Amino acid sequence: MSETTAQGAPMGRRERKKAATRQSLADAALRLFLERGYDQVGIRDIADAADVSTTTLFKHFPVKEALVFDEEGDQEARLLDAVRERPEGQSVVAALREHALRHRVDAGDSGANFAAFAELVENTPALRDYAQRMWLRHESALAHALAEATGAPADDPHCAALAHFALEAPRIAQGHADGRERVARAFDLLERGWNGVGPGA
Repeated sequence: MSETTAQGAPMGRRERKKAATRQSLADAALRLFLERGYDQVGIRDIADAADVSTTTLFKHFPVKEALVFDEEGDQEARLLDAVRERPEGQSVVAALREHALRHRVDAGDSGANFAAFAELVENTPALRDYAQRMWLRHESALAHALAEATGAPADDPHCAALAHFALEAPRIAQGHADGRERVARAFDLLERGWNGVGPGA
């Protein structure tokens, strides 16, 4: 676990303790969910496993689903960086395609731990829906990053539409063995449409 804040400054003792408690809760929750199944584990079970009160748990995670997705801020940063730091000559759609395949389809990890996590999310409707809502919360930030990258107005409707559809596209991979190909083809469609109406990047 990192010993720095989101701004890169060293953590103080209180911040380190809070981060350790949050990590302990997330680890306990995932372990119990994988052992028993998401619906068979209660908030009290998780709090007891991490040796904290349920009040403390809710200070860190407002809803049960959030315990499974503990890096939402990092996810938005990586998403925006995919657009802002894309290689010269790469289109914004190609950058978003690469990000989606790496972080939402492959997730950069083919090990047993990730496979078990992916299966848990895939087989739990509440987690599938929460994951999609979580990504869509980044829609406005992504639309602004796209506008900045392409020189479009901040409220450009094309950028807003691309942000929405790019974040929705990985949903079509769910439940399909050829999910990676399906997502890639969805972005091919977005690329063709964007070339016709977008600001040109």
